[in-house]
Amino acid sequence: MTARRRVLLIAESANPDWPSVPLVGWSIASSLRRVADVELVTHVRNKPAIDNAGLGNSLPTHYIDNEWVARPLWLTTELLRKTTGIGWTATTSATGLSYYEFERKLWATFGARIAAHEFDVVHRVNPLSPTIPSLLARRCERAGVPFVWGPINGGVPWPAEFRREQRREGEWLAHIRGAARALPGTASTRRCASALIVASVSAGEQLSEQATKCVYIPENGIDLERFDIDLSPGPPGRPIRIAFVGRLVPYKGADMLLEAVAPMVASGEVLVDIIGDGPEMPRLREIVAAKGLQDGVLLDGWVDHRELAKRLGQASLFAFPSIREFGGAVVVEAMALGLVPIVADYAGPAEHVTDGCGVRVPMGTRDELIGRFRAAIAGLIAQPDRIVEMREAAMHRARTQYSWETKADQIAQVYEWVLGSAPKPDFGCPLADTW
Repeated sequence: MTARRRVLLIAESANPDWPSVPLVGWSIASSLRRVADVELVTHVRNKPAIDNAGLGNSLPTHYIDNEWVARPLWLTTELLRKTTGIGWTATTSATGLSYYEFERKLWATFGARIAAHEFDVVHRVNPLSPTIPSLLARRCERAGVPFVWGPINGGVPWPAEFRREQRREGEWLAHIRGAARALPGTASTRRCASALIVASVSAGEQLSEQATKCVYIPENGIDLERFDIDLSPGPPGRPIRIAFVGRLVPYKGADMLLEAVAPMVASGEVLVDIIGDGPEMPRLREIVAAKGLQDGVLLDGWVDHRELAKRLGQASLFAFPSIREFGGAVVVEAMALGLVPIVADYAGPAEHVTDGCGVRVPMGTRDELIGRFRAAIAGLIAQPDRIVEMREAAMHRARTQYSWETKADQIAQVYEWVLGSAPKPDFGCPLADTW
């Protein structure tokens, strides 16, 4: 039996109370405790939430305080976003600049221990973006300690058909994103890393020059305890309930969903539950009022995270026409609750959904996507038996392949590979032959 590996796990964002990247960092750290001896290094901002999680000595945690540079950069970026409408690309850039100071302090604390081989592996979980390098990779290589990076995700190109949405999101800097390759440490991070855990096909393509180091493991996972509710995905009732979860911003496409289902809402065939809030909320309310859909559309804003599973569990279908989604955690969570996902066939969500458990709607213009979502939803509600079969398949896929326990086992296999104790793992990857 393989000995438990000693792992220095770096997750600048690791927070059990926050969604998206911080939750990924926390979930990987907490789930790896079962298969490895983990020491977590994270930002001091996460300390209150981690203390409240109560893991104690089972997850030794060290906190880095680089607020002297991180906070001014964040405040400046937020001001620019509010005054100019600039998008998230600028925020990522600011994160990258402050991360250099995070790693400088980290090395000052742990450099001697790494050089003394107190850790078998150094694993940087986040930042997730492939544009934010690590100066530790070269230092770990010199010390003879494998450096693992990932899950890596981000940089999905904007679909050509949705340049208007790109402008509305303020993503004016996206076209110069390649300039990040000039940042200090970019080349050495890729060259010196022992393994690159890529979370999407897009990320793998961006790292294609290091394809032999790439292992595909999607970033998103589910906490099975959160989804331990009484579910029986039997025949859907009438009207069929369709759910959407997400920030109400242009690229998420909630407005396209309303346009697609409007005739079915008007006829009483479906009820739509849009869970989330954001700048698009007034526009969605205008659409509902203009089309007379008040009786068939719920726009209640955000639902408490602890109640979200119960709310989603009332639906049969999960419609998510997001046009530029890196990961798509909400899609996997909906599948775990037995909802049939209907997603745009582009980027992260399309990699989670297979023909047997959901529908991938071909990308196209706005009008084409609306029409294709309408046809996909109409086709499903006309075949309730098919919905039952796909709900069961979706639940099985999410709960067996996307649990954090499964991901911890997969990451542990990556450790054994870089340590020379096992062959390179292959967990399956869409379009892997193109890497």
